[in-house]
Amino acid sequence: MNFKRVVITGIGALTPIGNTIPEYWEGLKEGKSGAAPITKFDAALFKTKFACELKGFDPTNFMERKEARKMDPFAQYALVAADEAVKDSNLPLKALDPDRVGVIWGSGIGGLTTFQEEVKSFARGDGTPRFNPFFIPKMIPDLSAGHISIKYGFRGPNYATVSACASSTNSIYDAFTYLRLGKVDVMITGGSEAAICEAGVGGFNAMKALSERNDSPQTASRPYDRDRDGFVLGEGAGALVLEEYEYAKARGAKIYGEILGGGMTADAYHITAPHPEGAGIIQVMQLALKDSGIKASDVDYINTHGTSTPLGDLGEIKAIEKVFGEHAFKMNISSTKSMTGHLLGAAGAIEAIACLLALNEGIIPPTINHFVDDAGLDPKLNLTFNKAQKRPVKIALSNTFGFGGHNASVIIKKAE
Repeated sequence: MNFKRVVITGIGALTPIGNTIPEYWEGLKEGKSGAAPITKFDAALFKTKFACELKGFDPTNFMERKEARKMDPFAQYALVAADEAVKDSNLPLKALDPDRVGVIWGSGIGGLTTFQEEVKSFARGDGTPRFNPFFIPKMIPDLSAGHISIKYGFRGPNYATVSACASSTNSIYDAFTYLRLGKVDVMITGGSEAAICEAGVGGFNAMKALSERNDSPQTASRPYDRDRDGFVLGEGAGALVLEEYEYAKARGAKIYGEILGGGMTADAYHITAPHPEGAGIIQVMQLALKDSGIKASDVDYINTHGTSTPLGDLGEIKAIEKVFGEHAFKMNISSTKSMTGHLLGAAGAIEAIACLLALNEGIIPPTINHFVDDAGLDPKLNLTFNKAQKRPVKIALSNTFGFGGHNASVIIKKAE
């Protein structure tokens, strides 16, 4: 079967280091940390008292207050990022066939803040079941895709992907698949997350997943450092406009890059721990290379899952060495979570965008907060520690993995 080519024509981002694509890219190049003490609630009694929150975000700058109140923050973030991406793409909205434009959006958790507040409100009452009529529509993960489609009138495929931290990479790959099969002309895809609340921080603390480096929040997310102690929770959204190549070319769209392929696998091992031999990670990268029709030696840059956990970081690097062999020492590798924190279901989207920007600018964003070498890592690896590096980049790979053993990878090529 002859697959159609799929290109990226618009991007949008709302992140802890920048509320637009230009701000996000500047933050990445500068090696900016988005971590700071939590302001959304009183975290004094929590083991972790910091996170990577959005800075200066006000939904009423983008929508009516009444509209904002009907949405959980994760849906607000989705609409804002998607709007930036749609505007960036210069889609001819009035000329589009709405039946051939779809939305696939990822979120690992959905409306956690809404769920928490509604249950707390009920518990304070007399037992009478009084709930906000928007409780369910604000909470369920698919509503971001729904809100985006309603705003623009897009009537094509519309659903949510939920695979923990792999969610938005899954959404990108699904959208890519619809396009290359010729079922649609345009897809809006990405992911959003808003889990910085008592339930989110407390729940991850109970799992011992979060860093507890309260004396130095800005240096707490330190992938590949010997003294890493867990991830830093982040929030935000990333959005991409994907188009079938000939369709984009015919309308004179600017093209950032081309999605060559990807892969999805399961560890089938444990609900939270990675496979000890990296079996699923090895397989997903091999599938992505095969699906893209390229060799391992064609990849110039890998944006890793790299969450700053003791087991996860090493497992992924060992898998990269297995798949790429000696070429692993010729690539640049970095974890931008060292700057943004871990955006859970939105991580794959903002990291795919980081790859795209690296391709276009010839700059590799760094892995910040490296202080002490980990004895388990080969020193010949270029993990782009502490400072961005310039180099030509033609092809980049983005990895994301989620609780439940979900693995997803996408490969992006620079526009020619």
